[in-house]
This record gives sequence, structure tokens and C-alpha cells, in this order.
Amino acid sequence: MRFAAEPDNPDALQPRTGPVDLGPVGVLMVNLGTPDAHTPRAVRRYLAEFLSDPRVVELPRWLWQIILHGAVLVRRPSAIAPKYREIWLDQGSPLLVWSQALADAVAGELSGSGADIRVCLGMRYGSPSLAGAIAALRAEGCERILTVPMYPQYAASTTATAVDAVCAQAARMRNQPELRFIKRYSADPAYIDALHAAVSAHWAREGKPDRLLLSFHGIPQRTVRQGDPYFQDCMDTARALRERLGEAGERLHVSFQSRFGAEAWLQPYTLPTLQQWGSEGLGRVDVMCPGFLADCLETLEEIDMQCREAFIHAGGGQFHYIPCLNADPDWARGMAAIIRRNLAGWI
Repeated sequence: MRFAAEPDNPDALQPRTGPVDLGPVGVLMVNLGTPDAHTPRAVRRYLAEFLSDPRVVELPRWLWQIILHGAVLVRRPSAIAPKYREIWLDQGSPLLVWSQALADAVAGELSGSGADIRVCLGMRYGSPSLAGAIAALRAEGCERILTVPMYPQYAASTTATAVDAVCAQAARMRNQPELRFIKRYSADPAYIDALHAAVSAHWAREGKPDRLLLSFHGIPQRTVRQGDPYFQDCMDTARALRERLGEAGERLHVSFQSRFGAEAWLQPYTLPTLQQWGSEGLGRVDVMCPGFLADCLETLEEIDMQCREAFIHAGGGQFHYIPCLNADPDWARGMAAIIRRNLAGWI
């Protein structure tokens, strides 16, 4: 056999003499991201990347760039940086610390299955980057990669943009890995069991509240009308948890937080709901945020600080925040079980 030109790597032209070595299976766990530090400069760099994603802000590009660089990135970093400072851990950003702890715990659970599985954490925005995480898995010989978004409920602004980014990285490769993606686990029994266990453990210590509020991150109502299934996924989570709680499920209510901009988002809004309950003299409310797997600015500062103060100031009694699942051992086992099911045929 002749070739028109001498190849760069002559060995690459040698025929295989054995079966294809697919190597270990890679699991890419993806969360949103966080600033590298609680400084205005670091927050500005993070927001510039996050808010430049057209999946996150669905406005005409030219218009949003004027708003983003003319107002948002000028004012918000200095306003948000002190909030990050209030929640920052000795090890760094809570979202990164807890996301990495969960990834490590899941890796430990998967290692006990006997299969050769490598787990790596990547952030959609900021560091550790998705590109770096994928490169690390490829360097370990992973020809097959399962992407696991750390968002139980699917939304175009979270799960879809993670899928976009992973595929964009693959598009730059000559030798692409085989890819799979988990779309949602909003009502998966393993996830609901973990939520139920967290609520039950808190109630066993503190007694039951008058109401349990599930606060999900909001999205614009317009996006749901355009076909985003996020609202239904949130309702699926709430419905499944309500059923698991039995009679106590009657205490469960749903709201949506973190509204940004002037247009209508999913309602009811969390803060006004808690203010109204406080004005009614509600004795105790428990709040948990099932859309977040790891505690972060939106849970620790917005909910456990801002909303706590608003509820009590309005006349409410006790406010209990139930932390995210974080690296809870039961949840690590549950997430590992979800991953193993999605690796069927690979392991």
C-alpha cells in the first residue's frame, strides 16, 4: 500500500492486532460555577462569562451587551462581592467546596462497583473549567464520558448550556469520545429519598414546622411558554416529596427565588411569600432549596440571610434553613446509583 505523503506518525498507519481498548469510563460532573475569590474583580470576571451566555440571558445580543457592559458589570460586582465574603469558607467558595466533596464521595461509591470509572468536576463558568475536566478524563484514557449536570430539574439556562459546552469541546477534537448525558432526575427515587431523609432528620431534631417551603431558582415565565420544561420538573420534585412525607406533606409549599430583571418570572416569588407569612404571624417556617445540590450564594446569603431577616422582621417566628444535600453520604450513594443506571452497557 502506498501513500501520497509521509505521515507525521508512521506507527498510526499500522493495523490493530487486538481489540479496541476503550479504557476507563469517565463521569463528568458539571455545576454552574463561582468566582475564584470574593473580590469585585473576581466577581466581575465570573459574571462577564456567565451573563454572556445567550442561554442565560435571551435578549438580542447587541442590546444585552450594551446593558451588560454599560451597567451590570459596572455596578453589580461591587454590590455582590461583600455577599460572597459573608459566606466564603476557609477552603474557598461553598459551591466549589461542596461540589468537589460530592464528586469525591460519588467517585468513592462508584469505585466500589468493580468497574473502572473516573470522576471529574467541571464548572460551566469559571474554574475548574469544563475544558480542563474533559482533558483530564481523556488523559486517563476515557473513550466514553457521561456528563452529569448537577441540576436535578432540566432548564435550557442550566442543563442545556452544559450540554452545549461539552459538545463544543468535542467539536474541537479529531478523536472524539463517545458521549452520554443525564437530562434530569427531578423525581428519581434516589434523589427524592435523599431530600426526604434531609427533611426527616431535621424534623426529628427540631420538630415539625407550620410550613415547609421549597424554594426553586426562578426563570422567566416567557421561557416556559416557549417550551422549557423546568416548571414541570420543579412541580414533579415537589409532588414526589409531598407524597414521601405522607400526611406531613400538606405543609409543603413551592416558590421561586433569584429573580433578575424587570420581566415576570415564575411565581410565587420566595421573598414576598415569606414576608406575607411573617405578617400573618406564622410561628415557624422551614425552607429548603431542592434545585441546588450544593450550598451557594443563592441559598446561604439570599435564603438563610435575606429571607430569614425579611420573615422575622415582618412578624414571623422561627426560620429554619435546611441545607442542600451537599456531600451527604446517603445522597452520594443515591447519585452513584443514578449514574450507574445511566452507564448501562458501558460497565
